[in-house]
Amino acid sequence: MNLLRRDGLALTQALLPLVETTTNVEIGLAPNYISIPAIVSATDGSRIGVAAQNVFWKESGAFTGFVSPAFLLDAGVKYVIIGHSETRGRFGKLEVPESTIGFFAETDETVNLKIKAILPHGLVPILCVGENLAEREANDTDNIIRGQLDGALADLTSEDIATLVVAYEPVWAIGTGKTCDTPEAERVCAMIRSHLADRFGAVSESIRIQYGGSVKASNAAELFAQPNIDGGLVGGASLNAEEFAAIIKAAA
Repeated sequence: MNLLRRDGLALTQALLPLVETTTNVEIGLAPNYISIPAIVSATDGSRIGVAAQNVFWKESGAFTGFVSPAFLLDAGVKYVIIGHSETRGRFGKLEVPESTIGFFAETDETVNLKIKAILPHGLVPILCVGENLAEREANDTDNIIRGQLDGALADLTSEDIATLVVAYEPVWAIGTGKTCDTPEAERVCAMIRSHLADRFGAVSESIRIQYGGSVKASNAAELFAQPNIDGGLVGGASLNAEEFAAIIKAAA
């Protein structure tokens, strides 16, 4: 939840010339809902696609305040972030009263409903998974993530998930300045790919697995050099055009 429409537009316009010669990296921007039309217009004809930060699983109806897959497609969106830790009420740095955590009530079931809802529209799901600090300290990282994957992808086939992107975001490294060290990030991403292979077979090799958790220009190249880290779900660093462009070039 950053940047007014004019500021998001200015950031996009600053980024475009910095990445116009980068042809071997898929680039996405995920503005707030209000800014989506402006960013879609600004990136028209470029290599940058626009992502929504969330979606609702119904097409229309008495669901005040929610946005459907059809609305996103009509607005020009290509990708949808689904199951981000913050929509699940799993914050690396808590900036709301603890008594309001129940407002952020995403579950594996709702994540699954959202993925199923966007696929018929040709939208690309970016599925977020990851453990919080207590789960990591309890050595439960792998079990938590496997459970999130199983819940999110329930009743889907290998054909259904052909376009899937999975973003591993260790919750304790989001907005805290902490970064999962590179060997551990690679280990978890490899575990994700292995689990997808067990469930869905060969399609797991073509699924893109991103790392998200304080990705910045200074650590991007090392992270992206790992065999099972195919890119980044970039947070705060994406709010600076030069920093984000440097991350994109590290991926190239």
